[in-house]
Amino acid sequence: MSRARTDIEAVEEANTALYEAVERGDLETLGGLWLDAEVSVVHPGWPVLTGRGEVMRSYALIMANTEYIQFFLTNVEISVIGDTAVVSCTENILSGGQAEEDGDLGPLVGGLVVATNVFRRVEDGSWKLWSHHGSPVLVEGEDDDGSEELGA
Repeated sequence: MSRARTDIEAVEEANTALYEAVERGDLETLGGLWLDAEVSVVHPGWPVLTGRGEVMRSYALIMANTEYIQFFLTNVEISVIGDTAVVSCTENILSGGQAEEDGDLGPLVGGLVVATNVFRRVEDGSWKLWSHHGSPVLVEGEDDDGSEELGA
């Protein structure tokens, strides 16, 4: 097996671990997936956040205000050049609203986000996240009269 193939598999595992940690609301594991250097994140609709503190606070805020979230990744493309890897993918997101008074999960909402995740290989050979950028995708829908419109 070639080294490039092994690197791609390792990056894919690191990328999957990122989304699984968010789904579980596991901030500790998520923190271990990021570099201990200058990092950045752009969540859909947010300004760029830089530095580990800001990045981790943003995820803590998202996790604290999200009852349920699940990612179905599609169109995953991975490129590795040296010690840098870029993953582009579509995040098909299913998330739950605030819990109802009876404890049931609130309404589920779907959304699409195109994401770019940049990883760096660290000294122990593992891949750590350097930057995440997510942009919402506008999808075509139909009006009540049957005509198409663009919406978020």
